[in-house]
Amino acid sequence: MKRIFRYNVIFRPEPEGGFTVIVPSLPGCVTYGRNLKEAKKMAIDAIKGYIVSLRKHKEPIPTDEETFFSSIEVKRVPMYA
Repeated sequence: MKRIFRYNVIFRPEPEGGFTVIVPSLPGCVTYGRNLKEAKKMAIDAIKGYIVSLRKHKEPIPTDEETFFSSIEVKRVPMYA
């Protein structure tokens, strides 16, 4: 039986082009794609490989089933505390 895992990912545009993809729930799970489509494919491959490694080492598999990302705007940060 295959289980579906859900992960939040961050797509960060790079100055030289393309996107770095970070999976916060899987420490060290970072990949890159030349465009969003490739970055998403690379992220899926990286996550699958990470899960295979966790299973091999009998580690728990974290997911983001109950978490989400949001943005917070911070204005007027003082120069010195």
